[in-house]
Amino acid sequence: MASPLVRTCGFCVVKLQRGGWFSKYVLISTNTFAFTIVRPTTVSPQSKPTPRKNDPKQRVGVVGLEIHAQIHSNTKLFSGARVQFSAPPNSLVSFFDASLPGTLPVINRRCVEAAVMTSLALNCSINKKSLFDRKHYFYADLPAGYQITQHRLPIAVNGSLSYSHLVGQKWSQAVVKTVRIKQIQLEQDSGKSLHDDTRKQTLIDLNRAGVALMEIVMEPDMSCGEEAAAAVRELQLILQALGTCQGNMAEGQLRVDANISVHQPGDPLGVRTEVKNINSARFLAKAIDFEIQRQIDVLVNGGVVHNETRTFDFKLGQTIPMRDKESLQDYRFIPEPNLPPLIVYDNESTPVNADPQQVINIDLIRVNLPELPSAKRTRLVDQYGILPEHSFVLVSEDGLTEYFVSVLQETKAEPKKVIGWVIKELLALLKQYNLTVSQSHISPSSLAELLNLLEMGVISSSAAKQVFLLMWKECDKSPQQIVKEQDLGLVQNEKILEEICQNVLDGHLEEVTAIKKGNKRVLNKLIGLVQKEMKGRADPIMVKTLLERNIS
Repeated sequence: MASPLVRTCGFCVVKLQRGGWFSKYVLISTNTFAFTIVRPTTVSPQSKPTPRKNDPKQRVGVVGLEIHAQIHSNTKLFSGARVQFSAPPNSLVSFFDASLPGTLPVINRRCVEAAVMTSLALNCSINKKSLFDRKHYFYADLPAGYQITQHRLPIAVNGSLSYSHLVGQKWSQAVVKTVRIKQIQLEQDSGKSLHDDTRKQTLIDLNRAGVALMEIVMEPDMSCGEEAAAAVRELQLILQALGTCQGNMAEGQLRVDANISVHQPGDPLGVRTEVKNINSARFLAKAIDFEIQRQIDVLVNGGVVHNETRTFDFKLGQTIPMRDKESLQDYRFIPEPNLPPLIVYDNESTPVNADPQQVINIDLIRVNLPELPSAKRTRLVDQYGILPEHSFVLVSEDGLTEYFVSVLQETKAEPKKVIGWVIKELLALLKQYNLTVSQSHISPSSLAELLNLLEMGVISSSAAKQVFLLMWKECDKSPQQIVKEQDLGLVQNEKILEEICQNVLDGHLEEVTAIKKGNKRVLNKLIGLVQKEMKGRADPIMVKTLLERNIS
């Protein structure tokens, strides 16, 4: 498939001829690589398959996932090179990352601890002895010609992940499902290919080469895109809670490969396709659902599903072929000769007088695990009496739970009222301006002060919303200042309210007649009209009393 690698003191050149592609790979210097590709004309994508009607005998989807989670570490898996997103190209490349002769791997303790933490959180059995292997394949962004991974004996096996899947529009229709985790293994990342379509060339950035990954392999226990997306979102929250992976899919810290096939229930599994490198839970759901329907349409029309690798084009909303996998690639796995077996211990097996810095203790890590998302949601519901769906929102947004608790500590308002303001008002503004909770213009103490004014009857609920928006725009002013400057205090002067209520009644005689005939709901409309006249400052209880008295 590829010619032998030719090395000289200054450069190396590789030729690759496959499927009409000619490529040239040149080592320009120890820190800069270039890879040029001459591409054939682009093949127009296939049309989107038409969804078919539900049929009890229709084939169903079978989905398994392979997730590559970048370990949150200051340095790479086997070298001391720093890890930093969007650094200048090839500025974070050690001699080992560039695969210079004579360089040797030194394993990063932090990465092993992160893998053990993740394995425990996902209910895995941890292998006290695991092995590293070389996985051989040629690509320009893999300078060594092999990847160090754990093929024979990974660090953990046989885990599980539970997640909530919404099968309808209402939260009461949510069901808890569990996907089995086959294994978790440590491995190093490859470099990054930077495609320049204008010049028809691809440049190689090795900053990512050697960055530590956890490959989390999920069994084919899911049946649709939404299930897979829900599982990935829950995994993302777990990794973020542990601090083992930041989980930013936009920066490639969490990348998903989906293995998809279809079959009729009770029949053997069908031929699978693999959709590579999906970097969004939303796109994952769309890619899987499209691919399931595409395979069903192929089989219904008498075609054959090919074992191939595909990618998801989010602009077209469909998967497109990359390469076929009919001929199984021989990765020529061999034991990594430069790394000894990776040994971790528990309390019983830890050597006497062992240096804690040289030993990784599974039991010690287990004791220090943080609160996981599922446990946090349960605690929030039990402790504050909020709805389960609200607990999911709090836990899913980074920092929102802490914000909610901080507000509660400084206000007299009930948790159910506070949660409404945090989710409906604050979170809506954060989403509108694409900000995180830590970037909020309104601090927990300011929101607590506003809610206290509302609880004490100083302002009405409609006026409180006006104050809230002004607080967002004028960050340096307190709620009390805004209420005073804008004259938004609650009006409880009976004479003033009496006059306005009567004017509203005189102008809406049809509504008055409907109320007299027993339609009490119309009264809410009249209350709203009074509040509009008073710019939301009227005491709603007093307004209701005056309207009812004047109507009767």
